[in-house]
Amino acid sequence: MNAMVDKLKKLFLLKAKFALTSLVATLADLSLYMLQVQVYGLPKVSSHYVSASVGMIINFFLQKRFVFKLERNALITFLMAVAISIGGIFLGGLIIKWLSQWPFFAEHQAITKIVQIGIIFFYNFYLKRFSFEKRFLKMD
Repeated sequence: MNAMVDKLKKLFLLKAKFALTSLVATLADLSLYMLQVQVYGLPKVSSHYVSASVGMIINFFLQKRFVFKLERNALITFLMAVAISIGGIFLGGLIIKWLSQWPFFAEHQAITKIVQIGIIFFYNFYLKRFSFEKRFLKMD
C-alpha cells in the first residue's frame, strides 16, 4: 500500500512541476494571444499559432531543466517535443475555432483560450513525458 501511495505522490509532484512550468509558458502564450487579438485585431487562429509557438519553446526549456529526466539525445527529444507541441497547437486551433462558434466564447477569448489550454494540458503531459523519459503511463 505504501509503495502505491509513494508512486502516486511522485506522479502528483511530477504533474505539479509540469503544471508550474506550463503556467509560465501559458502566461506568455495567453498574453501574446490577447495582445494580438484584442489590441491589434489579428485573426484568432493565426494569433493562436504564433503565441502557442512562443509558449512551446519556453515550455521545452523549462521542462528540460525542471521536470523530466532526459533519457534520449537532446536533439531527438527536442524534435519529438516540437512535433508533439505542433500537434497540440493545431489541435488547440481546432478547439478555438470550434468554441468560437458560440457567441459566449466568441466574445470572451480569454476564457476560450483557457479552456483550450486545459484540454491540451493532459495531451502534452503524457506525450512529452514519453519524449523525454521514454515512458508514457508507467510509474516508477
